[in-house]
Amino acid sequence: MMGGYTEADIILFGILGLCLVKNIFEIYISLRQVKVYKTANKVPAELGDHMSDETFNKARVYGLDREQFDIFKSFILDVIVIPLELYFGVISLFWQISLSIVEKLNFDVNNEILISSVFVVVIGLFGYVKELAFKIYGTFVLEERHGFNKQTPGFFVWDQIKGLIVSNILTVLLSAAIVFIVQWGGEYFFIYLWAFAGVISLVLLTIYPIFIAPLFDKYTPLEDGELRTSIEKLAASLKFPLTKLYVVEGSKRSSHSNAYFYGLWNSKRIVLFDTLLLNKGKNDDAEIKEEDKGKGCTNEEVVAVLGHELGHWKLGHVTKNIVIMQVNLLLIFIVFNYCFKYAPFYEALGFAPGVRPILVGLFIVLTYVMAPYNAILEFAMTMLSRRFEYQADEFAQKLGYAKLLQKALIKLNLDNLGFPVHDWLYSSWNHSHPTLLQRMHRLKELEAKDKKSK
Repeated sequence: MMGGYTEADIILFGILGLCLVKNIFEIYISLRQVKVYKTANKVPAELGDHMSDETFNKARVYGLDREQFDIFKSFILDVIVIPLELYFGVISLFWQISLSIVEKLNFDVNNEILISSVFVVVIGLFGYVKELAFKIYGTFVLEERHGFNKQTPGFFVWDQIKGLIVSNILTVLLSAAIVFIVQWGGEYFFIYLWAFAGVISLVLLTIYPIFIAPLFDKYTPLEDGELRTSIEKLAASLKFPLTKLYVVEGSKRSSHSNAYFYGLWNSKRIVLFDTLLLNKGKNDDAEIKEEDKGKGCTNEEVVAVLGHELGHWKLGHVTKNIVIMQVNLLLIFIVFNYCFKYAPFYEALGFAPGVRPILVGLFIVLTYVMAPYNAILEFAMTMLSRRFEYQADEFAQKLGYAKLLQKALIKLNLDNLGFPVHDWLYSSWNHSHPTLLQRMHRLKELEAKDKKSK
């Protein structure tokens, strides 16, 4: 006891303090960006030939709407709701509810694996309901207002149902496995848990795009033609083991664009969003809206974008991130091993003395014990990601795609109503990619350097 407070009380106050400090700081830097949206009223000189005042203003309003919505959501959920949940012991309440469900089903109430499986479903559904109103507003009001939402209410509902089913199946299986390994593994369970997590992460990286992603979006092979030939030629020149080339029908969900590759070792697949490809607005395609005509990139620009993406592979960025993730997981499980039996952690969240659910212990360690470390790591990974993006841009530049990549970046920024002006602190904390102007400036520097050296 310290001044009338128990260890559990002090831990709870510490947890609440950490939550509030982090969330208030993030709201503060978001408000800095809001100020930029409200005061920046001139197209940057570098974009003067590409971005009209009208598009600049549309991007400014879109960015402002999104940022204010995110601030409101963060204030309600992160500053008010989550601290109240912690203070009133909502997590322990859901554990008791899960225990009651297991008991009513006439299962073994002493089987922590069963209770944990029910618990993750119950608390997951609660989290889903808690965020549903924000998700609906973000999709059907905010994104709709700015012309990005392509989902019908029916599509949205079916998408949510599929998402809940898939996420609950995966969560239950993983949670049951974690509890089993901790119970079975003895003194060195964290080693087994780390090995399991490493294997599962690689398996999910492999199976998610093949078996799970197609449940939500339609994937079709890229048709034969100039673009396919150019991509295959680029992949062959870099010895990229391309086995499949797909177009995903992302336009039914949103008009935002993307491209990525996946697969391990000698089986790689490239996926292009249909919104990335140039929308020529052919007369025989009745579904194309007038405002969408001309959006997307030309074949040459798409190849330049893939030159950047393949740069990540060639430079080993994916492998480096996997290694960092595995080292981080090992550290987390070591800390978990030393902390999860500490009773005051559980009592701080409302659990009765002696009740120490393994999953709750892992949650406490991941979310609160390691909160300062997580914040530092997240910022460091953001900085590393920005460095990787510059390196991939340089890789594409060395392939001769500097000008085409710049054109593609500008087009994608315009199509997605990306605002080109950012507060430095907001950008440093939030952006895993350098800003458009930063990337343009860097590409021009590389081109000028090459010209001087010749």
